Amino acid sequence: MSEDAQSARTEVPDVVDEEQLDMVVAHLRAAAPRWAMTSAAQRAVLVARVIADTRAVAPQWNAAACRAKGLDPQGNDSGEELLAGIGMFVRLLSDYRRSLIDIERYGRPRYPGPVHVRRDGRLVIRVLPASLLDRVIYTGNRAEVWMAPGVDESGVRASQAAAYTDPLAHAGVSLVLGAGNVAALAPKDVVHQLIGEGRVVVLKANAVNGYLVEYWRRALAAFIDAGFVRIVTGGAQVGEYLVHHDGVGHVHITGSQSTYDSVVFGSGEAGARHKAAHQRQLTKPVSAELGNVSPVLIVPGRWSRREIRYQAQHVATMLVNNAGFNCLTPRVLITHRDWPQRREFLDELEGVLARIPTRLAYYPGAFERRDRFLAAHPGAHQIGSGAPGAMPWTLIRDVNPTHREDICFQFEAFCALTSETALDAATPEEFVARAVDFCNDVTYGTLSMTLLVDPRSRRRRAMGRALDQAVADLRYGCIGVNVWHALGILVGATPWGAYPGHEPADIQSGVGTVGNTYMFSRPQKSVVRGPFVAWPRPAWFVTHRHSSLAIHRIFEVQCTQSWRKVPAALWAALRP
Repeated sequence: MSEDAQSARTEVPDVVDEEQLDMVVAHLRAAAPRWAMTSAAQRAVLVARVIADTRAVAPQWNAAACRAKGLDPQGNDSGEELLAGIGMFVRLLSDYRRSLIDIERYGRPRYPGPVHVRRDGRLVIRVLPASLLDRVIYTGNRAEVWMAPGVDESGVRASQAAAYTDPLAHAGVSLVLGAGNVAALAPKDVVHQLIGEGRVVVLKANAVNGYLVEYWRRALAAFIDAGFVRIVTGGAQVGEYLVHHDGVGHVHITGSQSTYDSVVFGSGEAGARHKAAHQRQLTKPVSAELGNVSPVLIVPGRWSRREIRYQAQHVATMLVNNAGFNCLTPRVLITHRDWPQRREFLDELEGVLARIPTRLAYYPGAFERRDRFLAAHPGAHQIGSGAPGAMPWTLIRDVNPTHREDICFQFEAFCALTSETALDAATPEEFVARAVDFCNDVTYGTLSMTLLVDPRSRRRRAMGRALDQAVADLRYGCIGVNVWHALGILVGATPWGAYPGHEPADIQSGVGTVGNTYMFSRPQKSVVRGPFVAWPRPAWFVTHRHSSLAIHRIFEVQCTQSWRKVPAALWAALRP
């Protein structure tokens, strides 16, 4: 790890004294009824202050996160960190503020629509774009929320924003066990519990990003000063004490299945026995956003050279983002074995990766996880080299799809590694159907996946029907069609979480959602869509030469909602 990265991880004082933790929880319990009775308009004022305070602290916050991850705070990659961190946080805040204003005026958040009912009876609501600014910032992209079967629009409207129809019934203290990989996930989870669920929050910072606590406190000062949020640090014993505290009524986890299991069933051999017997040791409500082997399903077609280059850059960006330390990083590319361009695409992908500097493997245990994959697949292609502590981009080609227990299908690498497997099928339509079954029945997790298909293939009637059925049948909380499924967490309005229905003893990608700024009560999945080749090339592509400039200017638009700042953002995005 570099000296800058070491200095960025300066430890913050641990709160390990149980008496102090008791005081924190008691303070929040006393504040919970007051928060419940705080009007939507008053909450909107607090959110506006958080947006302003986040904008003010953003330069220092982003620079610290870049240094900790081995990135140059002034370099082009700093825009990636801003977008996926603070920018994502501001987007959530802005959407929640709009919903709070709607609740004050109309009694519920108003979604933009349109709304339609599918042939299978499921209700689908368009939530992006929601404004003219959205149409500019998210050019060509749209997002929709699919409701659970049996939910009609009158039911959606009647059940929206439940925490505001009976606020005292929702009052209580939520413990947020913050994630360690993305700089703004913990604050996002805090805001979701406050605004979306109506609970006051104690945030236990993950040790990996404890260096960010000072910036979180400055950004969340409006809620902290009012007594509705407290942030504590420390080791596992602090989290364990709070998890079982009588004053904490709800726990939210962003992390791994092993973390969830230890919280709900206990650790070690005793925890394993409890899980096998379906005996929860923690009976209070727990929501969780956990890991996933995110597939990318590549529909065979006749792609132009330009399309191959674009999609290779698209998939490379998915892997490179945050050095591969994302729960939504693609871990398996699913191709058609007889696709004539399969090798050409994979070669192009490796070519793109070879031109991208490797990143610091900053997250604990990365090399150990990578080595387990290499032991199973010694022929893996390792691409690029860098400074000490950097990990080569790694692609494991042609994993046998009949080996259903292969590590590539069953375990999340959580590092700079992905794999590819090829399915046999007589036709492209049959491939799509088989790939859906493979995603649903073989690959681990149900959080998110992406489907890539060229427009000529989509226009064929048989393929159009196959794709529509595929999106309907895929059991994932978020599905991207021609756009990385990460858009589903970036935009805020779409609920983000596992496909519903997991039992605690087989939790996979988790339970419950975050985001969901329209406060829907029974969402089933989100679908985000984009053009096969977007123009201009998205600023978040790792190959965009002016990514940092464009993203910083888009961030200013999001913070201010000012049209005066749009031309400068567009100019930066359009620069070659």
